[in-house]
Amino acid sequence: MAGFNISKEALDFIRGCTIDFDMNTGLSKTVDTGKRSLSQMKGMFADEAAFEKMLETDDPIVYEFHGLPLPETEGDLSFGCSILNPGKVGDEYYFTKGHFHTILETGEVYYCLKGHGYMLLENPEGDWSAHELKAGEAVYVPKRYAHRSINVSPDEQLITFFVYRADAGHNYGSIEEKGYRKLLVERDGKPTIIDNPNWK
Repeated sequence: MAGFNISKEALDFIRGCTIDFDMNTGLSKTVDTGKRSLSQMKGMFADEAAFEKMLETDDPIVYEFHGLPLPETEGDLSFGCSILNPGKVGDEYYFTKGHFHTILETGEVYYCLKGHGYMLLENPEGDWSAHELKAGEAVYVPKRYAHRSINVSPDEQLITFFVYRADAGHNYGSIEEKGYRKLLVERDGKPTIIDNPNWK
């Protein structure tokens, strides 16, 4: 594998084609998860006052994720899991930061292993949609769409398995700067889409 540094363990993993994660927890036996605490998501939730109030007493983990150690080269696929905890900031459900792919013409597949949530999609032209996710269901994210997982369960993690082209990369900056046009909030005990009052 010229031009790509990869450990012997990772190479053995690739050759063995082992899918190394637990179908119930989403956790890998060999790869640590990245973690996003609430404080690392400053400016992303609409209710800044509720966000700051929560941080006065706690800094909970909003979500964890991992990708397995595969080469990020053209023609390969990357995959892993996202584990999104239940919770809300004000009336807005916990979500992943969301991203475009650096190679914008990249699709992705998410398969829900556990929980109840939504996938919020938005492209640069302003088209958007929200797709419900339940265990055993999959969502296809078309090319050119930013995507964000949202957990609407009051007490259960939303665990998803994802697959995308390995060289696609991630662009978080656009979402961090502008946010999403739409938010998913709780209204009368139900998930409801509203306009984001802070969208730039």
